[in-house]
Amino acid sequence: MKLTRAFNHTLPTGVLGMAMTPDGSRAYCACADGIIYEFFPEDGRMEPFESGHAPSYATGAVLLPGSDTLVTAGYDGRLVWHDTATRRQNQDRQAHAFWSWQMAVSKDGTRLASVTGQYLPNGWKYEPAAETEPSVRVVDARTGKDIATFSHLPPVQSCAFSPDGRYLAAANLMGEVRVWDIEAGSGSAPMAKWISPDFTSWGTTKSHHYSGGIFALAFSPDGAALVGCGMGPTGDPMGGNGKTLWQRWDWRKGERIDQIKDGQHGTGLMEAIDWHPDGQRFVVAGRLAQGTWNTAIFGADGSLLTSIDCQMRTTRARFTADGSSLVLAGCNSQHPRKNGIWPAWGRVQVYRLEEKAG
Repeated sequence: MKLTRAFNHTLPTGVLGMAMTPDGSRAYCACADGIIYEFFPEDGRMEPFESGHAPSYATGAVLLPGSDTLVTAGYDGRLVWHDTATRRQNQDRQAHAFWSWQMAVSKDGTRLASVTGQYLPNGWKYEPAAETEPSVRVVDARTGKDIATFSHLPPVQSCAFSPDGRYLAAANLMGEVRVWDIEAGSGSAPMAKWISPDFTSWGTTKSHHYSGGIFALAFSPDGAALVGCGMGPTGDPMGGNGKTLWQRWDWRKGERIDQIKDGQHGTGLMEAIDWHPDGQRFVVAGRLAQGTWNTAIFGADGSLLTSIDCQMRTTRARFTADGSSLVLAGCNSQHPRKNGIWPAWGRVQVYRLEEKAG
């Protein structure tokens, strides 16, 4: 397998969240300037939405399947519904008192999830304090009304629905994953939970605190496995130089099935995961500190199939519905203003998947 870059486009600011039409012809980018952009990867055209999350960051974006509705989330804790045909806001809800770290939509488009939580030390070991609001919220994707809220140890940085939309997984700074049966209702105990300490670090230099966490989760298309990614332990939380890391679990048992193999990783933070439509491979992508790749495709058996260094920090990765292309969104380093103007530092790249002959 080979990844060949077809397009590399710039946006005014870094892309923190991205939703995409199934054919990849349009992407909706939630950006660091708080603005939502409708983006056309084939030619680089973009149009800003009438309203977004400015002056806060826009951090999440999901399209409701089979509709003209886009829902976005931000560090302002709001969920905002937009009409993609007019690019206008038609609904707004304050979901959290703190940031929305990540959001997800169920495959059938009926449910949305958003996770939150602030890291406040709770003792001499600097372990996180308990939540002050529900860290996990599930709402009706059309009305915005609560379906269920669940407790987790904040900050909760990632979430994902099972393919049938019944189960929700969420993971936090401390490498703890919890999975709930949404039908059990608010406040119910998770049906599965486990801790993978490989994803968190205690800083021994420069900054003495916990860092890291599981930054993205994705159920396999058959619903049997759950994959999470982040960064392995490091003594310097500010250096970002832990091992690039993913693990795959049998989520019903809370048991690890597989993880990245020795010799296949570099150092850096993995922030994005997506399963290929064929269910036989998945992509992980993020930020490279040292090594040869920051985007790689692995087989369902954990084998490394192909990898690239896309020369940017990748925050979102999505396969098109037909599996022929991979769309990456993220940013380059932000540079100082020139003549009073900030250089564009957001990026969207499109790669074609080429199968090797034989």
